[in-house]
Amino acid sequence: MTNVNTIANVLSTIGTVLWCVQLSPQIYFLWKRKDATGFPPIFMFLWCASGSPFGVYFIVSDSYLPMQIQPQLFMFLCSIAWIQAMYYPPYSIPKKRIFLYAFLFYSISLAIELGFGIPLKKVYKDGTTWPSLVFGIIASIVLAAGLLPPYFELSKRQGRVVGINFIFLMMDTAGAVFSMASQLIGDIDVMGMILYAVIIVMECGLYCSQIIWYIRFRVLRKERLEDEEGTSDDNINEADKDMISENNEDQFIRILRD
Repeated sequence: MTNVNTIANVLSTIGTVLWCVQLSPQIYFLWKRKDATGFPPIFMFLWCASGSPFGVYFIVSDSYLPMQIQPQLFMFLCSIAWIQAMYYPPYSIPKKRIFLYAFLFYSISLAIELGFGIPLKKVYKDGTTWPSLVFGIIASIVLAAGLLPPYFELSKRQGRVVGINFIFLMMDTAGAVFSMASQLIGDIDVMGMILYAVIIVMECGLYCSQIIWYIRFRVLRKERLEDEEGTSDDNINEADKDMISENNEDQFIRILRD
């Protein structure tokens, strides 16, 4: 049993480490671009908001220590990305309003964790587990809701993912996978499993959408090149065709890079 707990702790620690740094690439990505197009503030706000009930749930249920620390670090990094998304265009919210929103959010989050976490921990030890389950359900719903706004952004761009850094997304998915594995090996926590499963499924949808868009773009690009070559064979020499192909390739690379 000791070995099982050790492995579970190692896996949950890996998940925590990944979730400690997973938003760093996204934060750097936004800072470098100075543009939050495709990365709506409501996305990160809902993830921030899930942090408090998420934290209460794992503290009250006395999960592994890394699992208790994880929501706090997750919420902190999400709040930085949320502030960036509000500050940069196309949203460009005034600094005073951003400061007010951030102050209110941190104050309310602290009040929730202190006000519910400590009293409910004693209640949980006495055998009453439903209050912590309520917080787990709230956290799952809010976290899942946070991944809905990016899907609305996809619908505006024919499925193309814009404004979301894929290194961040992959690290976030990996963090959820390791955290879920720790639950499977150790004491199975149903709400924790649901929480991580929601993240994995929703983020896999973003990967699939980008892959489909990429394939469609390649097919359309190939058809366009064939049309250009077929309609202008008599007027365009081989050097001109090569130049057209190179220009289209450069444009394609720029789209992927942006």
